[in-house]
Amino acid sequence: MNRYVIAAFVIVVLMIPVSFFWHDLQRVFGNKLPVVEAGMNGDQPKKDKKEKKKKEDKKEEKTAEAPPSTNVLVTQKWSMPKELTEISGMAFLGNNQFACIQDEDGSIFIYNTATNKVDKEIPFGKHGDYEGIAVVGSTAYVLRSDGTLFEVTNYLGNNPSTQKYKTSLTSQQDVEGLCYDKNNNRLLLAIKGIDSHSNDYKGIYAFNLSTKQLAPNPVYKIDLNDKIWDDLKEKKAQHRMQPSDIAIHPTTGDLYLVDGPRPKLLVMDTQGHLKRVYNISRADFKQPEGLSFTPAGELYISSEGVEGAGVLARVEIEN
Repeated sequence: MNRYVIAAFVIVVLMIPVSFFWHDLQRVFGNKLPVVEAGMNGDQPKKDKKEKKKKEDKKEEKTAEAPPSTNVLVTQKWSMPKELTEISGMAFLGNNQFACIQDEDGSIFIYNTATNKVDKEIPFGKHGDYEGIAVVGSTAYVLRSDGTLFEVTNYLGNNPSTQKYKTSLTSQQDVEGLCYDKNNNRLLLAIKGIDSHSNDYKGIYAFNLSTKQLAPNPVYKIDLNDKIWDDLKEKKAQHRMQPSDIAIHPTTGDLYLVDGPRPKLLVMDTQGHLKRVYNISRADFKQPEGLSFTPAGELYISSEGVEGAGVLARVEIEN
């Protein structure tokens, strides 16, 4: 018999018991034995984490269907173009235009409801989990879910510039809500995940536009044990409200927050008291992620595309 064939046969025979007892050997020798890591590059763990996050959101959607709402009524709806299939945030600009962001794309898209097209795309950063946008004059602010803010100065001009600000918030808080608080010259950031200060509330944090610093403590708290949640029959407090975006009513000053995994709309007053919760029909919004008011008080909600196109809609609330 050919000696190479014999050698190959011996190797196979020897490997069988080694592979059979591999886990036992690892327990004995610990880290001295090699471990094969999933993924082929440094970006893979982040991608896996993001895919896990999306799967968790979809799982929650299936297990927590809210009853159809008779309070949040759609008066006009637009199907988003391909560039905004996963629209994750938007801000009203006027003249039929909205500044929008698309999950994962480091660009601002200027969407026009009159033409149902993107008028302009403004790159500002690399791929990432971008979740919120706010516009202050000629400057746009984009929020990444790890609490990082991107300041895009002269964003509609020929040479926009980007400045990045790290905050004390992290991906564990899963920060998705962002809006401009004009009266206090600050941005408000609403966390979707677990607040690092307490399990009893989810904080809304303030980013001072003069100092470019985030306040260490929340300026508003969403009380997860408030009696307002009693009718939802949700046992897990952390699931009672998972803000995907935040907006301020231009007349009343009330805060509006939208929940994506369990579609609903929460209204808080200027003192932080929870006023009302409105269920949102999943037939209208599969995964609502964006919220914005016009100066006249018209409310718009956007939804990521789930097995279809993204959606932007003007809505009315019946009290």
